[in-house]
Amino acid sequence: MDDRNPLVRLQDLQHFLAAGTLDENLNQQAAMTATLVGAVSCSIMLLNSGEGEAMRMSVYARHGNLPDEALQATVGRGEGIAGRVLATGQALLVPDISKSPFALLARGRAGASASLICAPIRIDGKIVGVINAAGASGQPAFGETALRLLEVTALFIGKSIQVQQLQRLLDSRFAQLALEREEEGQVRTAYRNPEDVARVLARSFFKELSKAGFAPAQIISATTEIIDQLNNQLKHDK
Repeated sequence: MDDRNPLVRLQDLQHFLAAGTLDENLNQQAAMTATLVGAVSCSIMLLNSGEGEAMRMSVYARHGNLPDEALQATVGRGEGIAGRVLATGQALLVPDISKSPFALLARGRAGASASLICAPIRIDGKIVGVINAAGASGQPAFGETALRLLEVTALFIGKSIQVQQLQRLLDSRFAQLALEREEEGQVRTAYRNPEDVARVLARSFFKELSKAGFAPAQIISATTEIIDQLNNQLKHDK
């Protein structure tokens, strides 16, 4: 565990951003988080299947060793430790899992202790996943300071994911033109809510197909193809 003053440790968050996190993948972010809180392993789980309240999440990135069972599992609201955090939206500190209500849920990790911390990852107030960290064997259990550091880091990860999504989206010429048309006569803002952008693109897609003379049935067919591509991507990402 990192014994430095908490204020000094918080300075590491500057490196979390300055190290180019907008272009770094989630595995690198998990590694940086593990270093920050003094964890032997860290995993980032994101919602990627199901709909509404039945959506489930799985491990998208990790640092350190995790059992195969954890890597392959999907977790819903209220299921296990991460599922509880997903359901409640509250960060969770488990000083000793063997002496907690989650004792039966513990999965063995080589070199890991019985101490765990988990925090929700949010984008625009909505929970999109959970970040988990396990303490090292032989080290003191996590405390409130480590939990608060994990919560702050989870905020940065959420913003990083959001910006990466927008950057990839705005690389599309179609997206750029759609947003430009939407903003005609309006005040242009630097920030765009991803859900708002998605709706703008959907409206533009429909208008363009209609102007090109496609019939309603053909537009439905095109929309179905998009859904099929999304389903294939979700299966590939699992």
